[in-house]
Amino acid sequence: MDLTELLKKIRLVVLDVDGVLTDGSIWLSGGDEFKRFHVKDGAGIKYLHRAGIQTAIITGRQSESVSRRANELGIKECLQGCLKKLPPYQSLLERIGIPEAHVACMGDDLPDLPLFNHCGLKIAPADAASEVRERADIVTASYGGNGAVREAAEIILKAQGCWQKLLEGYIAQ
Repeated sequence: MDLTELLKKIRLVVLDVDGVLTDGSIWLSGGDEFKRFHVKDGAGIKYLHRAGIQTAIITGRQSESVSRRANELGIKECLQGCLKKLPPYQSLLERIGIPEAHVACMGDDLPDLPLFNHCGLKIAPADAASEVRERADIVTASYGGNGAVREAAEIILKAQGCWQKLLEGYIAQ
């Protein structure tokens, strides 16, 4: 199946956090953990939602900042502390009734590879590990935490014919 056909099927985008939604930096201060999220990636997630495409987070770490950001963006499925990502991913798909072929997974490092074996579309940021980039259907020009998710969202929405309508909605305001 060609890339355009894969893109047209996407109904769910599953995202890693560190290295995808962030640049991978973790700032620690006493008992607090800080993460920097890029506003462009948040916009891309909102664009997906407006087009009826769901999003989910599956990450190995547990962080209140991730819960907060997911809540701000309307991401209903935020699965944290998943050192092995495949079992919660498979449970998620079963629970929400979306087949693997209709899922895009975006990851940057080796723990994300099991999901790549069980999704329709594999996406990696430009600075992902070489093993991940080699297996990806799409490698963004942007780095993780610097607009890569927004770029992936635009690619999906353009392939599905949703981008122009979204754009016109902003122009008409």
